[in-house]
Amino acid sequence: MKFSICQLPNGLSPNHPAWFDLLSRIEQQRPDVAVLNEMPFGGWLAKKNKLESDLASASVYAHECALSALHELPSAVIGSRPICGPQKLSNEAFLLADGIYTPVHHKHYFPQEPGFYEDTWFAPQRPGFDVVDFRGLKIGVLLCTELMFTEWARHYRRQGAHVLVAPRASGTSMHFWDTAAAMAAIVSGCYVLSSNRVSVTGDVDPCFGGRGFAYSPTGQLIAETSSSIPLVCIDIDLARVTDAQQNYPCYVRELKSNSAIVS
Repeated sequence: MKFSICQLPNGLSPNHPAWFDLLSRIEQQRPDVAVLNEMPFGGWLAKKNKLESDLASASVYAHECALSALHELPSAVIGSRPICGPQKLSNEAFLLADGIYTPVHHKHYFPQEPGFYEDTWFAPQRPGFDVVDFRGLKIGVLLCTELMFTEWARHYRRQGAHVLVAPRASGTSMHFWDTAAAMAAIVSGCYVLSSNRVSVTGDVDPCFGGRGFAYSPTGQLIAETSSSIPLVCIDIDLARVTDAQQNYPCYVRELKSNSAIVS
């Protein structure tokens, strides 16, 4: 099975030249699943440390309108979008396949710092970290910052995951992200695939770094996007997943409870 990763510009819409370029590349390369970046359409809400209802509604509406454009893609799509909640928005990961929209996961981990005041804007409504099945392939989603917490990569491995997908809206520094993605792959024996938002000329802070990436089940970088190559495809080899999950460190027996830890 073939997945694609990408980098898409801040302020994306279905009328943006970058969207038409993405559509053309997907039509040419024909991935089975296209991985989008985190909440790709419109501006970035969390740059403000105050929840503004008009901006929240506009972002929800922009993503709802974009669903029709996603239906036009010749591949399944994994991405995320804001949805309305009782007090805050929720960041909902979804799978769009064969014309069916499936909610997969709500983001649970939120940064709270200049440019990324996500805790101000978002709270989950849907608990848990559960895999979704696509044509026999089990996929787990870690939304951006959630990639830093590798216990959930291991959790997805226990559910039989083959691929971990991490839509991002992250900055220009890559050290943490490369380390987190490699470790998520190593401890789960899964492929780790991530797409990101990228800033364009004239953007104010935060500055998004682009560079989607893919890591093998043993933690090697195997693909990345760039400004000249904004979409890259990766073939998923399930034999590599099986081999990694049968070997170190995936086979190491886990503690049954915290009581097993000797202080």
